[in-house]
Amino acid sequence: MAAYQKNRKYDPTVQIMAMKSKYPQFKAKRGKDGNISFKGPLQVKPELPVYTIEVVYRDDNSPRVYILDPVPVVGAPHIYSNTQSLCLYHPDNFKWVKSKLVANEIMGWIAGWIYFYEYWLQNGDWIGPEVPHGL
Repeated sequence: MAAYQKNRKYDPTVQIMAMKSKYPQFKAKRGKDGNISFKGPLQVKPELPVYTIEVVYRDDNSPRVYILDPVPVVGAPHIYSNTQSLCLYHPDNFKWVKSKLVANEIMGWIAGWIYFYEYWLQNGDWIGPEVPHGL
């Protein structure tokens, strides 16, 4: 990433425009608290179900990602038990800053999570990348 991009600050409008451009099926909603919620369908492969996803963008805080439908099974891997949001990366390996775009950084990881989750449902093994860490 170029040095000028590291310090660049994306306001909520830029996040919304990036999502509209790359994921037009997602609808943006601005909350009174300043958060932006992106909600929409995502299908990883034609033979897999269409998932309804919500991404809550929170400025410099890591976006939270929720699977609304179909609801993940109880005990599914890589879901935070306290928030029910997806664990897409280990914070030691990736730092979210508001200069990053949800459309560029998070959406591909969501697709990967869905693919690995569907494989896990069928085979009982999580074949996606993992980093051991305490809970």
